[in-house]
Amino acid sequence: MKKFVLALGTISAMAVAAHAQTVVTDTDGNGTYSIEEMTAAYPDMTQELFTSIDANADGQIDADELAAAREAGTIGA
Repeated sequence: MKKFVLALGTISAMAVAAHAQTVVTDTDGNGTYSIEEMTAAYPDMTQELFTSIDANADGQIDADELAAAREAGTIGA
């Protein structure tokens, strides 16, 4: 029984980690994310990737664009 409880706890911890989402911080408080803010959360962010996520080409990533990129698998959760 003890081994079962330990195994269940381990599986639960792994499931929580799998559903964890990378947090992007809006450091300047403007309601969108700059390439610097995105790079802080996603170190592999390139200008090309940022541009591909920026659907309206305004030079910023808004919450909808970020959600779409996550759903499409363009960037990690």
